[in-house]
Amino acid sequence: MTLVSGRDVDPARDRAVFLNQFLLSAVALLGVVLALVFRTFADLGLLVAGGALAFVITGAALLVPWNRLPPSAIAIIPAADIAMIAVLREGGQSTSGFGLLWVFPAMWAAWAFGWLGTTISVMLITGIYWLRIGPPDAPITGTAVLLPIMIAATATISYFMASRAGGQRLLLEQQSVALRQAVARGRRQEDLLTDVLEAVDFGVIRVDPDGTQTVANEAHARLAATAAEAGGAYAADGHTRLDPERLPLARALAGEAFERELAWFGAPGERRHALSVTAKQLRGEDGRPAGTLVVTQDVTREALAIRARDDLVATVSHELRNPLTAIIGYLDLALDDPALPEGARRSLEIAERNGERLLALIADILAVSEASASGAAISVAPRPIDLVPVARRAIETARLPADARGMRIELEAAGPAVALADELRVRQVLDNLLSNAIKYGREGGRVEVGCSKAGDQVRVEVRDDGDGIAPDDLPLVFDRFYRADAIRKTATHGYGLGLAISRQIARAHGGDLLAENAEGGGAVFTLLLPSGGEDAGDAS
Repeated sequence: MTLVSGRDVDPARDRAVFLNQFLLSAVALLGVVLALVFRTFADLGLLVAGGALAFVITGAALLVPWNRLPPSAIAIIPAADIAMIAVLREGGQSTSGFGLLWVFPAMWAAWAFGWLGTTISVMLITGIYWLRIGPPDAPITGTAVLLPIMIAATATISYFMASRAGGQRLLLEQQSVALRQAVARGRRQEDLLTDVLEAVDFGVIRVDPDGTQTVANEAHARLAATAAEAGGAYAADGHTRLDPERLPLARALAGEAFERELAWFGAPGERRHALSVTAKQLRGEDGRPAGTLVVTQDVTREALAIRARDDLVATVSHELRNPLTAIIGYLDLALDDPALPEGARRSLEIAERNGERLLALIADILAVSEASASGAAISVAPRPIDLVPVARRAIETARLPADARGMRIELEAAGPAVALADELRVRQVLDNLLSNAIKYGREGGRVEVGCSKAGDQVRVEVRDDGDGIAPDDLPLVFDRFYRADAIRKTATHGYGLGLAISRQIARAHGGDLLAENAEGGGAVFTLLLPSGGEDAGDAS
């Protein structure tokens, strides 16, 4: 709808006026033809005049630009139709039925002008009809009453149908506007998403369950082309060749979910490009798989920098270990001298303790660096052992530092917890977890150690009642050299290696090491190891 000279212009108004008039005129002219053929007319002149009037009104309905006139102008057409039908009725006989045609203009007036059109058209038709059926004192017939009632009922029904259609049309228009606005918002969001995806330097693709890529940015195509041109694909260690079905993208399309999987691409012996891939499985509202989202990032510089750091740390640590071992050896010899003054002995003991601490730190750094460089897990020699005695001995070792802080360590075990594990490695993990619980637990508090069997796994939980781990730090506690801000601000010693090594040991066994915050406060570390059956070997 447009505006012309301040009025609404409805392009459909011309068509509606002509179609309504064409239908009425067609029926009227058919009645005229039948009256002429069967000679059922009372006045031939009036009959022909009525037919001619139908032609004239139809021509006006076709030729007049009703869409440029005020809406009330079309009232001329039903008024002229009422007069035309009155002329036809006078020209025909009482049995010709021309009076029934008054239903058409009454319906039209009711449809176009509501209650006002209904009332005026019914009153006009009834007045003309009663005026022509006889004098006021003539007897009243059934037709004289039923015809006006029928026309009034038909016009009323037409009015209600028009009102309902108008309401539906208004609702459809509102829905159409809302739909257009939603489509426009969707297009703007799609354009924004496209711009964002094209601006980032990491690849993003979404794959439907049937394998169709519905979203893919330019960065993904570039990284995929780079990986294809580089040559072979290798695991995170840079040496283990990856088969096509073990490539991160192939695993993601197969339904596997993972985070920050590192893969190297390049010729054999040459690591040229490192890609970090994350795959997340998407679910629909009904919980069914809705596809896979894969994010790929080029981390070549970061990976090379980490390896260079590890190589440097390993080299420096290895060079420091030999002279430090010699220093500790000579300190032991000096401490064995019975003639050593007490003051000097205390100083040498402090030097020896710090030297041993440095040696242990160097050993941890070397273990982490060697594992990172080779890409292999820490070596373990698992056998069936009961973890309860192992945990008990670890607790006994930790009693001294716990007593210094006024802390209690309690062991909870309902029965044997037999795991397939390397006792020395498990002891290393427990020593580290107990050490952390004592360092970061509440002074005067309690540390709980629980051993239990759950299905095909054995669980060892170490729980403290300290402040717990900050939510931002929780996902990073197992990263090498990572120390939380809250820890760095304290005088607590640590280098961010113990938990990283402990998790490597757990995963080397086919298990895992998890961290979470307890509901009542404090942190809980859970060591998961494969079950070793019911009988344990000698764990002494």
